[in-house]
Amino acid sequence: MNQESKNYQPKKQLKQAEKRICQNCGKEFTIEPEDFEFYEKIGVPAPTFCPDCRLQRRMMFRNERKLYKRKCDATGKDIISIYSPDKPYKVYDQKYWWSDKWDPMDYGRDYDWNKPFFEQFKELRNNFPLMSLSNARATDSDYCNVNDKSKDCYLISASYENERVFYSNRITFNKDCMDLYIGNKNELCYENVSCNNSYKLFFSRNSTNCLDSYFLYNCHNCQNCFGCVNLKNKQYCIFNKQYSKEEYFKKLKEFNLGSYRSLIELKKKFYRLYLGIPHKYSNISKSVDCSGDNLSNSKNCHSCFDIEAAENCKFASWGGFGLKDSYDSGPGIGDNSELLYEVFDIVKDSSVYFSSVVYNSYNIQYSFNCYFSSHLFGCIGLRHKQYCILNKQYTKEEYEKLVPKIIKHMNEHPYIDKKGRVYRYGEFFPPELSPFAYNETIAQEYFPLTKEEAIEKGYQWSDQ
Repeated sequence: MNQESKNYQPKKQLKQAEKRICQNCGKEFTIEPEDFEFYEKIGVPAPTFCPDCRLQRRMMFRNERKLYKRKCDATGKDIISIYSPDKPYKVYDQKYWWSDKWDPMDYGRDYDWNKPFFEQFKELRNNFPLMSLSNARATDSDYCNVNDKSKDCYLISASYENERVFYSNRITFNKDCMDLYIGNKNELCYENVSCNNSYKLFFSRNSTNCLDSYFLYNCHNCQNCFGCVNLKNKQYCIFNKQYSKEEYFKKLKEFNLGSYRSLIELKKKFYRLYLGIPHKYSNISKSVDCSGDNLSNSKNCHSCFDIEAAENCKFASWGGFGLKDSYDSGPGIGDNSELLYEVFDIVKDSSVYFSSVVYNSYNIQYSFNCYFSSHLFGCIGLRHKQYCILNKQYTKEEYEKLVPKIIKHMNEHPYIDKKGRVYRYGEFFPPELSPFAYNETIAQEYFPLTKEEAIEKGYQWSDQ
């Protein structure tokens, strides 16, 4: 046998695509060969929920904007919280939660082989002090959540480093703006969706580097334009018609923009133009082999949405920034993370599965609100810890022996919810374990249900 024959390794055969029935909605979905390859790579079984139901399930655990007043269970002082006062959980003010006045390890417990894992996690969560909201390094921005470095802001969420911004969501590095949804580096802007690097841009969508303009769609590097669609590097255009500088400002004055009635009529006219002009199939830029919408600087990302600078991902939403080799991730993921699966609110992590709000950590499964840690399974609120299960400390050897046994136990004794849905190892947390009602979470925004529909599906509902 020659040397080439000795070195020859037959190419591994990928599994064939399989069609399966979602155990939640009952619809058919397809698991592709590359999907099986990913699941095998990280050592998890293929999903039993379809992609939409998986995303909806994660979203049922994320309350971004429903805020309440209640008492801190540690200090008794009034606080703002994402947990309503009628909920039975212990809730600590975030400053107290981060302090060393209590120890998250005090809530650790042995694994109970007579109960399903998810039931044990629920018992831990119901007794564990929860953080009132996530509003780090904020200055005069009390009514904000899932936020970092906000100054003089009000009711913004899922955002980073903004100043004097109000009523906005998923925004970064903005100043003096209001009513933005997905935006980066804007100033003095109002009522925009997916607009970046703009100044005095109003009522616009999917536009970048625009100044002193109104009602733009898919416009780039435009200045002093009004009601325009698909323009680049233009000035003094109104409803896609070129004007001189003098004509433009004369026309703008005639529009009477100080009148709400005039604005409504102009919006209707813009919308007619918007409907009558061809649209790009998707807002994807500087990307290779990608599908979805609002993607940029990415490679081999499919069914991904609102993603920047990601590679080899599928079913990811709102994030990126160095995200690699991940499935079913988001919202709120990335910042040089890799090998994520069924997670949300994950930053600077590796090999994190079925978890949420985990930062600067690796090898984490079924955990919530953990930081600077590794090798956790079923933990809550741990910082700088490793080899813990249900908040109990183990040695490395004990942990590595126990986790496979727990996974086997999860498969042999699964959690079954009120609707008969079966949760073995490989499923995200059952919606019954969410600390929020369905209509308190962002699931209601992306997958809206009536009260009757939510209850029929076994989800919680709040009438507050």
